Amino acid sequence: MRSRSGVCAAVLSMLVIVVLSLPVRGQPAEQIRVLDRDPQGHGLLCEHGGKRILLVAGSPAEMGQAHGRLVPSGVASVASGAIYLVGAGYTVTQNTWFFDRMDEVLRRTLPHTPERFVQECDAMSQAAGISARDGRAANFFPELFHCSGVAVRNSATTDGMLLHARVLDYMRDINLQKHALVQVWMPAGHHAWMSLGYAGFIGSVTCMNEKGLAIGEMGGRGEGKWDGMPMNFLLREVMERAATVREAVEIMRATPRTCEYYYVISDRSKDMVGICATPEAVEVLEAGAQHPKLPTVPQDTVMMSAGSRAEKLSERLIAQRGKIDVSAMIELIKRPVAMSSNLHNAIFRPETLDMWCADAGAKTPACNEPYVRVNLGELMAYYRNAVAPPAANP
Repeated sequence: MRSRSGVCAAVLSMLVIVVLSLPVRGQPAEQIRVLDRDPQGHGLLCEHGGKRILLVAGSPAEMGQAHGRLVPSGVASVASGAIYLVGAGYTVTQNTWFFDRMDEVLRRTLPHTPERFVQECDAMSQAAGISARDGRAANFFPELFHCSGVAVRNSATTDGMLLHARVLDYMRDINLQKHALVQVWMPAGHHAWMSLGYAGFIGSVTCMNEKGLAIGEMGGRGEGKWDGMPMNFLLREVMERAATVREAVEIMRATPRTCEYYYVISDRSKDMVGICATPEAVEVLEAGAQHPKLPTVPQDTVMMSAGSRAEKLSERLIAQRGKIDVSAMIELIKRPVAMSSNLHNAIFRPETLDMWCADAGAKTPACNEPYVRVNLGELMAYYRNAVAPPAANP
């Protein structure tokens, strides 16, 4: 297992690109197959295009219980993989007992974590038959290891619409992709949102909400700075409370933060920014802004990347300027922009709530796998129709 700085160096970048001239294809109900229903009526497990989709709704406890009941083996496997495989590697490479470090992470982050997220996590763990400690550790361990993302718009694309591409390069070798899910949360009293995630994981690193706000994350340095809200829960907090890029930035500024993270944030109005966030400050990079740590950033582009991947990404963006659509974006983020550890990719179109997503295969990076389109609005409508009580007979 690599150190935090090693993981960061192996992590990718974040890019938002305004693009797209593909027609909006529907997600006909007949293409979605229900695999299981929560007996308490708070969730569905579905399949579409080879991707499993978990939809949950209600209170934190109701959503957590539905999550645990619908994918219990996945919750248990992700928890054990995160804790025992990653933990063993961390213990060996860092010469620090993983559980001691996780206890410290939990002790220092829990006071800054919304109680509703902890309630949901514990309810999920109980329903799946694992301990609360294992369920929490699986959701808080990303504070020890970080990853990637990238973005662009207007003159960069075929028709001026915004596309936001996110590449996650992160430990493909522990087989998280076996438990990959498109997750849709419809929490009572908060915005509904969608994440490209994994069974047992209730935070997010790749997400978009019903208001058309999308975010991807890239990890930096700062391990040990844990007196704040964990990054994956901060993104969930933004998803559930913010409707625009500027609202998201204000939530990030006002929230105690951990470690060092970089974000690309976009919304359906075609606003977008890059963020460098540390526990001490939040730096905002507007579209087209140049930065000494980045190669050339084209007009109408926000880009966060590192090393030779950043150089290649910049070259491709310049070469494809004005010609980027979803198909071009899929090509643009292939290797070497994506790494061999590429776990998942997502391309968001906030204006229409579309997401094109791909997960790694058993031996292949996500960028080499087929993409599937899902639409948040259509999934929410499908869920409402699928769980609605039957009409009474006249």
